[in-house]
Amino acid sequence: MAYVISDDCIACGTCIDECPVGAISEGDKYSINPEVCADCGTCADACPTEAIHPAK
Repeated sequence: MAYVISDDCIACGTCIDECPVGAISEGDKYSINPEVCADCGTCADACPTEAIHPAK
C-alpha cells in the first residue's frame, strides 16, 4: 500500500531526499505517485510535520 501526503505538508523538501525510488513530486503540497511508491515508510519517518501516512 502506497503512502500519501496530507494537507499538513509544508513543502519543506525533506521527504524528497529520503525517497529511494523517486516517488515524490514537488508542488504547493507534495504528492506521492502510488505506482512508484515502494511502501518503505522512509518519507514518513523523515517528515517533520507527520503529514505522510499509509493510504487507507
